Amino acid sequence: MSRNTVKAAYDQLVAEGYLTARQGAGTQVAPLLPVHAEPSEAAARAREPRFDLRPGSPDVGAFPAAAWLRALRRAIATAPSLAYDYGDPRGRIELRNALAGYLGRARGVVAPPERIVVTSGYVQGLALLTRVLEGGAVGMEDPGLPFHREVVRRNGGAVVPVRVDERGARAGELGDCAAVVVTPAHQYPTGVTLHPERRRALTDWARVRGGLIVEDDYDGEFRYDRQPVGALQGMAPGQVVYLGTASKTLGPALRLGWMVLPPHLVDAVADAKLHSDHHTESIGQLALAELIDSHAYDRHVRACRLRYRRRRDQLLDRLGARRRVRGIAAGLHALVEVDDEAAVLARAEAAGLAVGGLGEHWHTAGGGGGGSDGSGAGDRGAGRPQGLVVGYGTPRERVYPEALEVLGKVLEGA
Repeated sequence: MSRNTVKAAYDQLVAEGYLTARQGAGTQVAPLLPVHAEPSEAAARAREPRFDLRPGSPDVGAFPAAAWLRALRRAIATAPSLAYDYGDPRGRIELRNALAGYLGRARGVVAPPERIVVTSGYVQGLALLTRVLEGGAVGMEDPGLPFHREVVRRNGGAVVPVRVDERGARAGELGDCAAVVVTPAHQYPTGVTLHPERRRALTDWARVRGGLIVEDDYDGEFRYDRQPVGALQGMAPGQVVYLGTASKTLGPALRLGWMVLPPHLVDAVADAKLHSDHHTESIGQLALAELIDSHAYDRHVRACRLRYRRRRDQLLDRLGARRRVRGIAAGLHALVEVDDEAAVLARAEAAGLAVGGLGEHWHTAGGGGGGSDGSGAGDRGAGRPQGLVVGYGTPRERVYPEALEVLGKVLEGA
């Protein structure tokens, strides 16, 4: 081989740290640290549950790949060259226009395009808002999703528990909170919907105290026994931040969410977004806009609504009258009451079934939770309701019936 080729190879290995070379001492292999072996793929698979009924995810096997590909092709074919450059931190105007029309007709949201900010999912929207509030107290439903509480804390907010009963979040407990995060259409995890009187009390609190309502409309399109309840934002657009996402309708991997903001917050949130990641990726935004404008998004949501309604009905049929399922007929999860949550979860794990537990959703391990009658109370053994949070949207279609059979046997103590 050419001397220059060999020398170039040695120089490259020295530059990358694999060899050491000192004048007059020759070239040696560098003393590299040992590389610890990663767990094998087979071992990782062995740790995965056989059946996954955890809440929080749709059936990603139902992602409309063909419709998305058509929308993507049309979006790329018509996109201006500037679409591939840095863009508006609020998001592509094509998607904001499409969302303005869709949210108005589907969820009753007052959503002018100039008040919409496109985010990389719900979590980013919550984080941006918390930063804009600059460390104020944020009321969050109890029980509620622990991960969202941690997002608020890590972005400087102080979390205040707001008890939930059969009528939803108790607005009278907000006090001097700067904001409150609620899931009015379908409370997570109890499954109740916010009562009309509570809706009015919440908006009255916001107007009188100057507080901010953060509406997490994570699965508002999925109501099975009637038309979906309209978004709370329509009652008080100046006091409510509406947060929506494509994670439950299409899939979490897209990382596409949106905020509809009161006018006084738009600039502050857009600036926070600019200094967070500049803007959400543009091509996915253009594809989603095309999907909405062509009404393929509506058709997909309708198909999903039928699928998930059928799954919920199958769950109720398998459980029978002996088990109480709390909450309205909506969403992608159900709360199944049990007498001994810890024992049922242990049996589920032994059977290879992953399922959520209500106990992990309380703000504190003991005390401060709201029972079904709204009274506060004690730990799992002292008054708090116990239950399984069953995500019937998660499994693939072909394995769902078997997953239900395993769940039924676990609940029966088999």
